[in-house]
Amino acid sequence: MKKTLKKLFNMTEKDTIPTEQAQHDFHKEADHMETPAQEADSADLMRIRDLEQQLDEAKNKHLYLLSDFETYKRQTSKERLELMQTAGRDILSALLPVIDDFERAARNNALSEGVELIHHKLLHTLESKGLRSMNVQKGDAFDADRHEAVAEIPAPDESMKGKIIDVIEQGFLIGERIIRFSRVIVGQ
Repeated sequence: MKKTLKKLFNMTEKDTIPTEQAQHDFHKEADHMETPAQEADSADLMRIRDLEQQLDEAKNKHLYLLSDFETYKRQTSKERLELMQTAGRDILSALLPVIDDFERAARNNALSEGVELIHHKLLHTLESKGLRSMNVQKGDAFDADRHEAVAEIPAPDESMKGKIIDVIEQGFLIGERIIRFSRVIVGQ
């Protein structure tokens, strides 16, 4: 390009019009050349595009990390709540046969008033720790999600079909979680 410009500007005074070849060479090189300002603008645009792409990538990473953190917080909160509700599950489950024995003895009128008070106190203590009885009664509808059928016997009448005829052992919950299903006899 410099050579072509020199040719154009170093013309002698007698040459008032550049030759066609010189004009053609000048325009050809000028079309392919960018001015320094255009080169700087082009470089700036490319740098801006690169920075925008890096910013988008950083935003996406941030959103993924934020989403993962929120999921982690939700899961740990749920696990912590569940742990608090079921912390004494094994101990409470081990005490359930004691309650069953008290209830069997009470049905047979073998309890004195003092033992009955102990039974009441034990139940109250377990309830204060989150244990709840399912309160299943004769005549309730059988629900496989809450009851365990230990036997099926012929129903005394049509209205008792598919219903609980007798409760062998009460079911218990801690919070909303079943720790023991009610063991029942169902009429068929």
